[in-house]
Amino acid sequence: MTCRVSIVFYSMYGHIYRLAEAQAEGAREVQDAEVSLFQVPELVPEDILEKSGAKKAREAFSHIPVMRPEQLADADALIFGTPTRFGNMCAQMRNFLDQTGGLWMKGVLVGKVGSVFTSAASQHGGHETTLLSFYTTLFHHGMILAGVPYTEQTLLSLQEPMGGTPYGASTVVGDGSRMPSEPELAIASAQGRRVARLASALKASSYSG
Repeated sequence: MTCRVSIVFYSMYGHIYRLAEAQAEGAREVQDAEVSLFQVPELVPEDILEKSGAKKAREAFSHIPVMRPEQLADADALIFGTPTRFGNMCAQMRNFLDQTGGLWMKGVLVGKVGSVFTSAASQHGGHETTLLSFYTTLFHHGMILAGVPYTEQTLLSLQEPMGGTPYGASTVVGDGSRMPSEPELAIASAQGRRVARLASALKASSYSG
């Protein structure tokens, strides 16, 4: 029985995209998991993206399709990725989720597995507040939330300033030049794998929320 996992992210310079790839790698290890990556629409004007260098960086994942809110209904599990903006999700992701009212009214996402990952400039720059505040929206949709339990040993062996929380994977980007480390990617992969396993088990049990 195919279990469909959609990874929906916003990335400006590629950090979240790299974590999204690791999530996908982990999810694809689960038998019969069908994994797709999607972006949410950009809101920043082209000239600003050009000046900031983001336009060039975004070329690396320009092949990833942009998701429409109604496509969320097609997945059995949804993993969302967003950079931190002042301790919250970015405006692009908030704008996307604010268009899911119709899905909420119909209970379309009830019983689906949901999870979140993020990035921040510093180790204490809002990783946990972004993840926890994001989950509020998923609770309202009736989703079943999945984090990263401490059985993932990487969470217990952090040897450098880095991301990674029981609420979801994350990465420290510093001035933007630091890309996700191997331990951070390992946590993201474990998260994707766990979400796919949970979703597959729920689907096999015919659980509908």
